[in-house]
This record gives sequence, C-alpha cells and structure tokens, in this order.
Amino acid sequence: MSVELGRWSDARRILCVRLDNIGDVLMTTPALRALRESAPGRRIALLAARACAELLPLIPEVDEAIVYDAPWVGHAGEDPGPAADATLIEALRGARFDAAAIFTVYSQSALPAALACRLAGIPLRLAHARENPYRLLSHWVAETEPQAQVRHEVRRQLDLVAAVGAAAADERLSFAVQARHRLRAQECLLRLGVAPDSDWVLVHPGASAPSRRYPAELFAAAATLLHRALGCPIVFGGNAAEVPLVNAIRRAARAPMPSLAGALDLAEYGAAIGLARIMVSNNSGPVHIAAALGTPVVDLYALTNPQHAPWGVPHRVLSHDVPCKYCYRSVCPQGHHACLRGVAPHEVAAAAIELFRGGRPRRRPCSTLPDGTNRLLHQQLA
Repeated sequence: MSVELGRWSDARRILCVRLDNIGDVLMTTPALRALRESAPGRRIALLAARACAELLPLIPEVDEAIVYDAPWVGHAGEDPGPAADATLIEALRGARFDAAAIFTVYSQSALPAALACRLAGIPLRLAHARENPYRLLSHWVAETEPQAQVRHEVRRQLDLVAAVGAAAADERLSFAVQARHRLRAQECLLRLGVAPDSDWVLVHPGASAPSRRYPAELFAAAATLLHRALGCPIVFGGNAAEVPLVNAIRRAARAPMPSLAGALDLAEYGAAIGLARIMVSNNSGPVHIAAALGTPVVDLYALTNPQHAPWGVPHRVLSHDVPCKYCYRSVCPQGHHACLRGVAPHEVAAAAIELFRGGRPRRRPCSTLPDGTNRLLHQQLA
C-alpha cells in the first residue's frame, strides 16, 4: 500500500464506520481518539448501528453520530430496504467528509462500506481488506488475520489508524459517566439496601448471543458460592429484556440477591458498573464498559472468537478448551455449549474472590463529560 500521509494529515472531517455491536464500538474508541488527536481541529463522525444509539453520546471522541443498520451486518428488526441505503449515501455526500476509516473484525468485509463511502464522494478511504479492493479503498491495509496473527480487537484498530499516521498516548477505552448517571445508580442501589461505596459484586448473566451465555444454573451456583465466601452483596444487572433470566437465576441461588436489571438505562448502568468492586459477566458489552471504567472483570468467555477479552483492566478470562473453538456463531453449532458449560462454578467463584481480595486500583475514566452536555449532532436515518 502506498500511504499518502500528507493527504490524511490535512483531513479535518473524518467519518469512522463501526456497524456492529456496543462492545465493538467501545473497543474502537482508542482508535477514534488517535484519529481525533493526530491533527488539530479534527472532528469525528461515527456511523454506527441503531443498537448502539444509546452509547454514542457517552463517547467523548465522537462529535457527530449517524445511525444506520447496514444490510451486510446482521441486525434484528425489519429491513428498511434500499431506500435507506440511498438516504445514507446522500447524507454522507452532503456532509462532505474528507476521509473515512472503516473498522471491522477480521471475519467481516469492509468493502460494502467502502463502496458506500466512494459513492458519497469521500476521497480517502481506509480499511483492512482480504481481497484487492482496487479503487474502493484509497488506503488499503492487507488483512493478515487469522493466518499470520490474531490481535486484540483494540490493537487491530489502533494498528489500522497507525497506517495513516494516527496514534494515541492514552489507549484506554472511553465511556463518559456523568454525575447524574452516578446519582441515579446510587439511588437504585440504596433502595436495594446496598451502600454504593461499600464492597459489592455485580453479576451480569446476559449476552446478546445465546452462544455467549454461561448456563443459568451454573451462574446461580457461582453466585451462591461468592455470597458465602465474601459475605457482601451480590447484585445482578442487565437490561429489561434480561429480567426473566436474572430472576430465574436469583430464584435458583441459595441466598437473597438484589437486582438492578431493567431499572437503569445504559449510562446509569455504566455508572453502576463503575461503582462495583468487581464484575462477573459473560463476554458482552458491559465487560468493555467495565474495562473503560477500571472495574476488574471475571469474563466468562465463550470461545466464539479470540479477540475480545477485557482491555487494560485486571481480569480473569474463563473458558473450557474445545475442538470447535472460534466458530464465530451466535448459537452453539454443536448444541453442547461446552466452552462455557465446562467452567465449573467453583472456578468462577475462585477467580472472583482473587480479584476481589486483590484490591481495586481506583482510577478516573479516561474521559468525562459535564452534566447536561450533549455533544453529538445525532442523525437517525429512516
């Protein structure tokens, strides 16, 4: 690739494309920061999926958000049809971006997004690509994963922007907690009888993909062991859709355990994660929120892919090795769930106790926003 760094250094309005899930967007925030900080006066727009809309105002590196469910990425809900794609291209054309950086995992193709950016008249287009993109990309970084290497997702995206001269001094994830979010989380904890500034454990048993969920009965057993060993509150969390799962686990546990599930929005739940001494979770978006906020994590890591462990925070990754690992499937193709089912509850409890007793290095998140600030020009495309 012949990289024309001069043209990128002149770019002031950059479109960043990340069209999958909340965790993927969070793991891209160091690369967004690198792009934003590598030239004075730069502004970053992020093209992201509707499922990430609640997250976007919480990322300080993003000045503008465009919400769009790409037809080449799996999303729930009705397909709006080609008219939505034409609307996107016209919106991008009207924004007159100088450059676009397209972020993907190595199993995804960047070329559909590259075509959309070309049709929108964006002159500089950067991405990893396995096949020769010809004129779809102006700056092509050859795909080397998984054959030659497998990098953490954060490192992969930092390496991509480094190819056009962008680097960040701070490589932590971003998630901005405002005081009002923290106050709301504290109020909910107090109603549950949990002192927010005390030592307590947050358990997050949900995940968007069934293949990434530790079995409910094993979660209940692990939570019971933790309660007996630590003698502190074990608090369950999750979104409204995960309330039935959380309640089923709480009923199976052999100790009373309060629940925040469904009571908080994403920003408030992030604040609660930041207040917990440790979190025990499936490998899902909240794991990466915890990493951004410095909360140690026991990560029940289904072996669907190797790249998404917690970044930059004390953690323990638990899984059971299986021949079918790295399947990249949302539902276990073998039906046995062995990569998670093979992790015994006492192993989960032991890892959590080790992190809990090791002490938590309290730190400020890498960025915060003042109360009442909404920095985003937020555009939802019909």
